[in-house]
Amino acid sequence: MASTERRAKASRSRESTTLEAENAGEPTKVVPFQPRLFLKTLKNGKTSKDYQHDESIFSQGDPADAVFYIQTGKVKLTVVSKNGKEAVVAILAEGSFFGEGCLAGQPTRIATARSVSESTIIRVGKPVMLDLLLREKEFAEQFLAYVLSRNIRMEADLVDHLFNSSEKRLARLLLLLANFGQESKPIPLLAKISQETLAEMVGTTRSRVSFFLNRFRELGFVEYDGGGMLINSSLLSVVLHD
Repeated sequence: MASTERRAKASRSRESTTLEAENAGEPTKVVPFQPRLFLKTLKNGKTSKDYQHDESIFSQGDPADAVFYIQTGKVKLTVVSKNGKEAVVAILAEGSFFGEGCLAGQPTRIATARSVSESTIIRVGKPVMLDLLLREKEFAEQFLAYVLSRNIRMEADLVDHLFNSSEKRLARLLLLLANFGQESKPIPLLAKISQETLAEMVGTTRSRVSFFLNRFRELGFVEYDGGGMLINSSLLSVVLHD
């Protein structure tokens, strides 16, 4: 009887070892970044505010004392030079952070943030955000990965601006604004964005943007309706074409 029990125990041990080995070979699933879950745990130092279209969130030169998170809507970041020339740095979609420069010791805002559409923005004070990063290792790792991926995107934008034609730059911008190629679900219908804003981001004139948009529409790459612009994945052919 004792011998039988020992054999059964050894068999269970081998099965357990085999199962662990099999599981060890399985790919680790990547958990998507869900900052809302962490931000919900904050009791103090966090506020939420609704913004109308083209309403200021903060201005260039303001004290940098908080990090912001876009719960809904879109936000435009712009910079004004000493001679008064304005440039659009980025248009950030829902689920994006901005203003995180304060965490690296930035004393004042280097850009102006305005809502592009009706938006709900969460403001987290700098001390509270730093405490969250220290307390929540998972959040800190995912937040760092998010910031690094956005820096990579900005580097790609710079390369795109230096080496690609304005037509390709516009096509790439429209695809990015529609979330094509990103982890989040594509949003092919873009809210109304002025041709002036697109021209500033692409680095060309409004008339050139109008010309390219008309061409994209004739080729079936984009469509217009009362709510905005529908971006078709076929627009990618403009970016890939040499």
